[in-house]
Amino acid sequence: MATCALGAVACKGGEAAKEEEGHGTVSAQTIVVTPQAFTETLGAMGTVAARPGHIATLSAPAPGRIAKVNVAVGQAVHEDEVLVELDQAPFEAAVQSANAAYVAAQQAHQRLERLASEGIVAKKEVEAAAADVAKTHADVVSARRAAQLSVLRSQISGVVTRMTATLGASVDPSQPLVEVSDPTMVDVLLGVTPTEAARVHKGAKVALTSGQSSGGEALGVGTVADLSSTVDTVTRSVSVRVQAPTTRRPLRIGETIFGAISLSSHPSAIVVPLEALVPEGDAFHVFVVDANGIAHEREVKVGGKTSTTAEIVEGLKAGERIVTTGAYGVQDSSKVTPQTSEGDSAKSETPDKADAAKVKKP
Repeated sequence: MATCALGAVACKGGEAAKEEEGHGTVSAQTIVVTPQAFTETLGAMGTVAARPGHIATLSAPAPGRIAKVNVAVGQAVHEDEVLVELDQAPFEAAVQSANAAYVAAQQAHQRLERLASEGIVAKKEVEAAAADVAKTHADVVSARRAAQLSVLRSQISGVVTRMTATLGASVDPSQPLVEVSDPTMVDVLLGVTPTEAARVHKGAKVALTSGQSSGGEALGVGTVADLSSTVDTVTRSVSVRVQAPTTRRPLRIGETIFGAISLSSHPSAIVVPLEALVPEGDAFHVFVVDANGIAHEREVKVGGKTSTTAEIVEGLKAGERIVTTGAYGVQDSSKVTPQTSEGDSAKSETPDKADAAKVKKP
């Protein structure tokens, strides 16, 4: 009988051990949920671009050949500085030809006027000659203007941001040769989806950082100045133009920028770190730790998000302790040994430590 009793006790102890082993004990970081201000943001990448009205694109006034290239991409230039020169011979010849035609038209007009005064020719012939004079004069003006434009001069002071001119190459008026932008007047162009664009409004604040994420160099805060009404056919995104009058350093045209666009603000919200959320299909769960250190899986409804936090609108209340870092290693009914998170040492005290303190009382 004694042997059987000992065996029963051993069996019960084994079952208890198995039960405890089934729940498992994990070490994870926990925090106590407290209401706090929350601003929902939308992250988007983009680039720095010249502001409209502060960029000049130059091309050849007529087909020709490039004779000189005086600047390179990235070079600072001044207004009226010569950037590219075309071969002048065709333009000079065009001016001479136009002048000769104009002189001939004037002489013909004068002769017809004299003949008309003598009644030899009809008045309509004089009128036709006068129209020819006007036409050839316009041709002279156009030829002279083309000759002037064959020497491409910068229309603004700025930086050369694009250069396609190659010495000796043939060009035509449809081909942009050089682009100059004012580096002091730039905007940030962010790309968002059409659905996201519906939530962005003019005047919204945008936290700007360099690079492709919010972890880059903080540059300052800008403001949404305009949203495109069309979708880019290549990227399938909507352009959001952000103006940042003051930044911690000058922005460079073509630089990659990450922007966190503010969408909405709530003065008192339930906010958790993103690492506390465990996705399951289209839903999210968190693990709530009770007074005995046991984790309970609970479905929550997520509202807005930032790059590091999420707002919980249903399923969680202030004062509850949840698992943050390490949540993916926790199962329902697991025993959690909380790690003290920075700034939460008092709140992170485990139930075991509290019980131990009570036992030590005299």
